[in-house]
Amino acid sequence: MIRPMFGHRSKPKKFDMPLRYYDPKEDEKRKQRIRIKTNQNRHRAQNIRVVIYALGLALVIWVIAVL
Repeated sequence: MIRPMFGHRSKPKKFDMPLRYYDPKEDEKRKQRIRIKTNQNRHRAQNIRVVIYALGLALVIWVIAVL
């Protein structure tokens, strides 16, 4: 507690990371295991839904403004 007042700072801990070598086959196996099958059409359906909601909201606002 008193040491920081005299200019001493804590030093980072030493860390020795074990060396690992890149193995393309193992990396491909890992990608295949982690890969999740997704449906690509879902993104397009969400965009259409957002556009429909926006048009509906604009129609409601226009009706309120006209009346």
